[in-house]
Amino acid sequence: MTTHKFLPTDLIDSPLADYRKPEHLTSENRLLKQLTKALVERVLQAEITEHLGHDKHETVTNSTGNARNDKSRKTLKGEFGELPIEIPRDR
Repeated sequence: MTTHKFLPTDLIDSPLADYRKPEHLTSENRLLKQLTKALVERVLQAEITEHLGHDKHETVTNSTGNARNDKSRKTLKGEFGELPIEIPRDR
């Protein structure tokens, strides 16, 4: 399996299977926007896991008793337009 830096080729090829023209990547709710949303939300999940010291659904082990407390919705605005994301909360 060929890779591009850290991404396996099949990971790239699968979402591009229906690609025919640039609009398929860049138009509203298309691949680039979906990937950006997924990456940002995954990073936020990893960040809160590191902050809390335990994975989701694990026993709270930090001395403050701080734990996940649902999600809130935010909208990122950038060159790609508006991107609604879910931000994990803690208490």
